[in-house]
Amino acid sequence: MATVALLGTCDTKLHELLFLRSAILSSRPSLSVILIDVGRHPASHPDITIPQAELLAQDSLSSDVDISTLTRGQFIEHIARGAGILLEKLHAEGRIHGAVSAGGSGGTSLAASAMRDSLPIGFPKLIVSTMASGDVRPIVGETDIALMYSVVDVAGLNDVLRDVLSNAGAAIAGAALSYATRHKLSEGADESQTEKKHRVGITMFGVTTPAVDAIRKHLESRYPIQTYVFHATGTGGLSLERLIRTHALDAVLDLTTTEVADHIAGGILSAGEDRLAAAPARGIPYVVSLGALDMVNFGPRSSVPERYAARKLFEHNPIVTLMRTSPDECRQIGEFICDKLKAAKSPDMVQVWIPQGGVSIISVKDGPFEDREADKVLFETVTKGLEGSGIEVVLDERAVNDEAFAKDIAEALVKKMGLASEGCAE
Repeated sequence: MATVALLGTCDTKLHELLFLRSAILSSRPSLSVILIDVGRHPASHPDITIPQAELLAQDSLSSDVDISTLTRGQFIEHIARGAGILLEKLHAEGRIHGAVSAGGSGGTSLAASAMRDSLPIGFPKLIVSTMASGDVRPIVGETDIALMYSVVDVAGLNDVLRDVLSNAGAAIAGAALSYATRHKLSEGADESQTEKKHRVGITMFGVTTPAVDAIRKHLESRYPIQTYVFHATGTGGLSLERLIRTHALDAVLDLTTTEVADHIAGGILSAGEDRLAAAPARGIPYVVSLGALDMVNFGPRSSVPERYAARKLFEHNPIVTLMRTSPDECRQIGEFICDKLKAAKSPDMVQVWIPQGGVSIISVKDGPFEDREADKVLFETVTKGLEGSGIEVVLDERAVNDEAFAKDIAEALVKKMGLASEGCAE
C-alpha cells in the first residue's frame, strides 16, 4: 500500500484535480490519495480529504490570521506554510509516499514552497505546471522536485491535458510505490548485517574533475565511505548546504568553492551569502580548498557585462564564458571564506588546503588563467585571515588536480573523521 498527497486549489481546479486523482488510482489499484484543498475559497466535494478549513486550523499555524484581508501573494504564502506543516506531519507518520500538484503560476509557487520546505530529498515530488518550460530555479531550488510541463493551461479538460495528467498520475503512482517498497525493505533490514557507510560530500567543477575523480576512487576503495558529488553551479552549493543542515552528510571535502567568486563578482553561478556556513555550524569534519576560485562564470560571451569587457575572458564552451578573478576580487573572496570558517563550532574540525600550483586546470603554469599576483592575494588573505582561529591552513606547492594532492587531501578528511585505522589496501 502507498498513499499520494495531492495538493490543489479546489475552488478553481477541482475538475482537473479529480481527473489527476482518478489517474493515480487507476494506475495502481493498491494506491490511495489524500486530496488537500489549498484554495482561497473553501470547496465541497466528497473526494476532498482535507478541506481548506481543516488545513488552516492546524495548531502549528497562526489561527488569528483573517485570510479575507490577505492579498493573493500573502494568502499563498500563508496556506503554503500550512500545507508544508501538514505534509511534514504526514511524512513523519509514514502516511504518504509521494506528493503531486497541478496548476498555474500561483498553484505552482504554493505547492513548490510546501514541498521544498517539508519533504526530504528522495521523497517523490511532482508538479504539473504551466511554468515548467521556463526558468524553474525559483520553483525547484536545491531540491529534487520534478516538473512536467502542462503544454496547455490547467483550465478545463481537453485531450492534451488529459494525456499530460494521465502521465503525471502514472509517474507519481510508480514513484510512490517504489518509495514505499524501498523504505519497507530498509526498515526490515538487519543493520548488523549491513556495513554502515559514512556519507561524504565533495564539490566539483569541470576544471577540478580530475581531482574529484581521484578523491572518490581513493575514499570509496579504502574506506566505508559513499561519496556525494555536488556540481558547483550555484544550486549545487545550495544542495550541499541543505544536506549538511538536514544531517544527510557526515563530512565534507569542499574542494571547489568557486561559487563564492560568482557571489562576489556577480557571476551566474552564485550559491548566495550562506555558502560555506552549514558545515562549520554543525561542527562536522570539513576540509576546504580553493578550487576554481580563479574564475567567475557567465553565459555566452555576449552576456558578459560591459564593465568586464576588458578583463581576461576564456570561452569554456559556447554557452559558458569564464572571467579571471582580479586581485581585489580574490581579496574579497578570501575574506568571505575566512568570515564563514571562523564561525565554526569546532575549529579543530576545519582545515584549509591551498594548492599553490594552481586552483584549476587553466590556472596552472602557462595556463590561460595563470595570474600569480591574484593567486598570492587570495592565498595570503586566507592564511592571514585564519591566524589565531584554531583552523589549520595547509600550504601545498602542488596544483589542485595533482593526483597526489587529491589523495593527500582525501586522507586529511579521513583523519578528521577518525577513520584512518579502518583503511585497507587498494
